[in-house]
Amino acid sequence: MNILTEEQIRRQDIVDNTIYQLICDINPTDKNIEWDIGLIGEVRDVIRTWLVEKIRITDEQKFYPYIKD
Repeated sequence: MNILTEEQIRRQDIVDNTIYQLICDINPTDKNIEWDIGLIGEVRDVIRTWLVEKIRITDEQKFYPYIKD
């Protein structure tokens, strides 16, 4: 059974929490934005595309570790 390491889980948490904080920080209203992993995932996918595919400074596993099928 494949599982993520503690370091990989920490990396996922860092990425997801940073994206959520960015969304909250750039919100121009006083309305609270609830944690929404769907929204966070969409933003994460755009960032991954830029970092991995367009400017090629990292690979997918280093950016956001996951278990390969």
